[in-house]
Amino acid sequence: MIPRRQLAKFFAIILVWAATAMPAAALDRRVVIVNNTNFTIVRFYGSNKGSDSWEEDILGSDVLGPDERVRINFDDGSGYCKFDFRAVFNDGDVLIKKNVNICEISTFTYN
Repeated sequence: MIPRRQLAKFFAIILVWAATAMPAAALDRRVVIVNNTNFTIVRFYGSNKGSDSWEEDILGSDVLGPDERVRINFDDGSGYCKFDFRAVFNDGDVLIKKNVNICEISTFTYN
């Protein structure tokens, strides 16, 4: 038989663990993408670290002009928090940012 004191300590540890352990699936994956440049973003891609391609253009037929912003939900069901971003601008420049932790940020700005 387990002494009450040890049993109470065990349950206290379990309660603390359960309260602080948030599964990755429950994290918010919505990020506001801000275009703080003088150029228009004509294509934007966000692929999780487990993907070997850029997937589809998130903007589709839309664009993100200078000083505009868009809120994107990156929750693709994979559980990943780390994403690579690829922005294609109307002047032909391409900016790639790797390992963006979308579970820890709410805004990502292109300057």
